[in-house]
Amino acid sequence: MATQTNLSVRFCGFEMANPFILSSAPPTGTGEMIKQAFEAGWGGAVTKTLAHDRDLLANVTPRLASLSFAGRSDEAKKLYGLENIELITDRPLDIWLKEIGDIKTQFPRQLLVASIMAGGNDRVGWQELVRMCQNAGADMLELNFSCPHGMPEKGMGMAIGQDPEVTARVTDWVKSVSTIPVIAKMTPNIADIRVPAKAAVKAGADAISAINTVAVIAGVDLETLAPLPNVFGKSTHGGYSGPAIKPIALKAVAGISLDLQVQVSGIGGIETWSDAVEFILLGATNVQLCTAVMFHGFGIIEELKDGFAGFMEDHGFTRIEEFIGKSLPFLTDHINLDRERKMISQIDEATCVKCDRCVISCRDAGYQALTAGPDRIPKVDRNRCTGCSLCVQVCPVWDCAKLVAA
Repeated sequence: MATQTNLSVRFCGFEMANPFILSSAPPTGTGEMIKQAFEAGWGGAVTKTLAHDRDLLANVTPRLASLSFAGRSDEAKKLYGLENIELITDRPLDIWLKEIGDIKTQFPRQLLVASIMAGGNDRVGWQELVRMCQNAGADMLELNFSCPHGMPEKGMGMAIGQDPEVTARVTDWVKSVSTIPVIAKMTPNIADIRVPAKAAVKAGADAISAINTVAVIAGVDLETLAPLPNVFGKSTHGGYSGPAIKPIALKAVAGISLDLQVQVSGIGGIETWSDAVEFILLGATNVQLCTAVMFHGFGIIEELKDGFAGFMEDHGFTRIEEFIGKSLPFLTDHINLDRERKMISQIDEATCVKCDRCVISCRDAGYQALTAGPDRIPKVDRNRCTGCSLCVQVCPVWDCAKLVAA
């Protein structure tokens, strides 16, 4: 169903048809793939990261490892995270430059961002990439300061984004020759993401994108004892993406939005329209997706747009700008939280399925405030319950366990 709600949003001066962008990743690995995504209805795309041919490395196989909830053998696994050790593009720069021009000729209204990367001391390399990409027709540039694997070993990617001085230096080099907006992409693999983000903005970055993947080891194969993914007997840390990193990304976006007067492109764990709304409410102007597309394909865009439009209609919003950052005023320091009012658990006997989850969790990891009699319906001890909400979190039935005023 095509929505009639106005989903357009202005980002760094570019009027996007909708706030949904494909992030720099395998789904934007070629110009043809980006064209397919634009035909499907995506509002924008960031190319897989471009670099000078001298800086390219061959990819290894395999280069992915997934994490999933364990289920019965006859059930499809529910993926919640993906580690990758894939590198930036392995395609020649001249091919990409031609494809950028072709894409913009065919899709002038969709946002096309060129992701670029060079070393932290390579001023000439950065500036050459800037000139070539903007001359090819890119609408904006995204500086990849955040790839967590492979490239940092060459002084690139995260090696830049973890150092505010180098972040500022490279941003300044780029801005000195750029005629199009510049986005600095931040790494979450740092104590405080706001520090390099502030350095980039001070050096002239027009926007921030956050976050890139989280550095992890996905797991270990208990048969071979080798960490995953296993590349002919060896492995390495990689970048973690998918729903599991959304809370990390939300905190990063909120922190940057509160501290810096800059537009933010939110990235990390976005799978549904409601995920996207959360990022907008915490300060993002648009959102970028990758893993959801790797799991489900370009076609999810219609569901994203329809659900997002439904939210806007339900809340009376006519423009996305009306609710960017709408949730930020609710955030405060822990010391300022209300410590006077209290809530306690309440169990709905009519919907309780007598699974004992809340009783066991409260007994072994809470305050021993729940007990179950012969009927196995949990009873709340008002004198012991502290309102921690553990029972609410573990209950499998919506609204069966909830907190009420003490």
